[in-house]
Amino acid sequence: MTAATANQLISVQPDELRFIFELDKQSFCDLKVANNTENHIAFKVKTTSPKKYFVRPNTGVIQPWDSCIIRVTLQAQREAPPDMQCKDKFLLQSTAVPPNTDVDELPADTFIKDSGKAIEECKLRVLYVPPSSQGNSEDDALGNSVRSPDANSALQRLKDERDAAVRQTQQLQQDLDLLKRRKLRKGDPGFSLMFAAFVGLIGIMVGFLLNLSLSSPPTAE
Repeated sequence: MTAATANQLISVQPDELRFIFELDKQSFCDLKVANNTENHIAFKVKTTSPKKYFVRPNTGVIQPWDSCIIRVTLQAQREAPPDMQCKDKFLLQSTAVPPNTDVDELPADTFIKDSGKAIEECKLRVLYVPPSSQGNSEDDALGNSVRSPDANSALQRLKDERDAAVRQTQQLQQDLDLLKRRKLRKGDPGFSLMFAAFVGLIGIMVGFLLNLSLSSPPTAE
């Protein structure tokens, strides 16, 4: 387990941001920020690449001895960095604020060092890891990748096509049973030949639709 980064005001765990990196897919990592004091502590998250990451909350106030979770989402990328080496950095600033301070009431100079306040800074590096080394669904551990909306749409289309194939297969089976019952009521040899040809055609279609149904992957719950 990654050791926590400890400061006088807060502690941050883990001490680095690990993202499962796959092209055209989002990935997220959660940070646990704990207030180690009896004061109210305000924090702010900054990054060297703000267009690549979505941070929520990026600013907040933690009550004494309490903690909060910050989720950092890596937006879907179309290119991988050379050798999967990421140079992005994150900075988490923290400072004590008056009791019952609301995040919307924080002064504009809260995290400016020149304001005279004691501001602590925690630097976090970013690591990209291949999907083979960890799970890649949102139900796995922290930092797992999130299924993209395009993938969800594709899976839904496959499910709809599979359900339609199953319904059509059932209809063809009903038609086949009806023809069998009609054959039993008719003794005409010509009708038997036509029935055999039609049954063969329906058999081919049923087999094709069943293969389509079975080959379509199930959607993730």
